[in-house]
Amino acid sequence: MLTLPALFIVGIDPLAAMATNKLQASSASVSAVWAFARKRMIDWRAGLPMAILSFAGGAAGALSISLLDRAFLQACVPVLLIAVAGYFALSPKLNEQERKRRVSTACFAATIVPLIGFYDGIFGPGTGSFFMVAFTVLLGQNILQAVCNSKLLNASCNLGALSVFVLSDSIIWHLALTMAACAIIGAQAGARCALHFGPRLIKPLLITVCCLMATKLLLSDNNPIGEWVRQCWIQLISTGQVY
Repeated sequence: MLTLPALFIVGIDPLAAMATNKLQASSASVSAVWAFARKRMIDWRAGLPMAILSFAGGAAGALSISLLDRAFLQACVPVLLIAVAGYFALSPKLNEQERKRRVSTACFAATIVPLIGFYDGIFGPGTGSFFMVAFTVLLGQNILQAVCNSKLLNASCNLGALSVFVLSDSIIWHLALTMAACAIIGAQAGARCALHFGPRLIKPLLITVCCLMATKLLLSDNNPIGEWVRQCWIQLISTGQVY
């Protein structure tokens, strides 16, 4: 949530910043997958085909960075993140109990997984949250299962996008490796906390992160919704309607 804007702030080229950030994101997600796998918390039989499709989606997204209107994404993503936070906040039954499945695993893998993977490759913020809400709402998984399986798919699309960035020689390696080492430590700690505390930690943390991420994106200088709100506020002040 914070690393990519931080790289922009220090003046790193946007493509190099995204590529460098993707290495640390990949390191963190792979590290978390390893931690969950050691506890046998990942459904490999269903997860591996999804991981392949997620990898392909991430690679396709990275290849398409120059083709999509990023202003559109910057406007839509905060709204989606707020919707995700609202869903989890208003769903008291999100706990260890599984819910009703709404789509088949095959349909989920063929449509939702590559779509979210593509989004991760072309933009990225909130990917893990989108995977989580998809697993809980569409496949009926409990929140801990959704966290574990989301990490697998998030790692896969990260690696797909990363492979494109490596081939394009866009990564600032000394910076990326330093960030990756710190990200691995944080991911291991986060995975242990998730396994130990379960929904008691995951649900409020997810809601908080979604809200913070949405706020950060709305406050960025090039977000059209945030800019519209700022202009409306300035106009109200200039006309004397705000005291």
